[in-house]
Amino acid sequence: MPSDTARLIGRLIGQLDPAATVLLTVECQRGVVGPDSALPELAHAARESGALANVARLVAAAHATGVQVLHAVAERRPDGRGASHNARLFKAAERLPVQQLTGSAAVHIADPIPVSDDDLVVRRLHGLSPIAGTDVDALLRNFGCRTLVITGVSANVAIPNAVFDAVNLGYTAVVPADAIAGVPADYTPAMIRHTLALVATVTTTDQVLTVWSQPHEGED
Repeated sequence: MPSDTARLIGRLIGQLDPAATVLLTVECQRGVVGPDSALPELAHAARESGALANVARLVAAAHATGVQVLHAVAERRPDGRGASHNARLFKAAERLPVQQLTGSAAVHIADPIPVSDDDLVVRRLHGLSPIAGTDVDALLRNFGCRTLVITGVSANVAIPNAVFDAVNLGYTAVVPADAIAGVPADYTPAMIRHTLALVATVTTTDQVLTVWSQPHEGED
């Protein structure tokens, strides 16, 4: 009888066809997870947990395998036009010492994540979701995407938003549990176990890399 891991790998082989898969990194930008983050507790969690390093591993493997990479970045115009103001989170962000201003270093993709010329960066000025109200859905459909691998921060807000939006739009969501982070640290596994696991395939970075290292249909 196959083990739970073997069954999961078998399911992932069916879901992670490089030709129909897109890897999404969420708010993996210098002003969020970098050393000069506006949210140092979150940045610490992303780095100390290994999540940021695992995002980098997944992006590098996506580049090598031909999986399209989208980087979802949250930013703000210097004049604040178009920004949301209808939640405590937005009001708190306005007072942070580091602002995610369009064109600033804060909205560049953070090290050690590699960025290829083939990657696309989708920027949003409002809201909580990296998908709703952005170009992501249209881009995914144009890429022929069926499965969206979701990584980054935070497990508190943007990651569950992305998962729910992806599922509602008809995509299969895959979440490498060790490539997302939130605060406090023990909140992330609780969110995964009690919420994300109900709607997404929860896996690990190593399992995704194992699947992508295997030959796929159309490859020699």
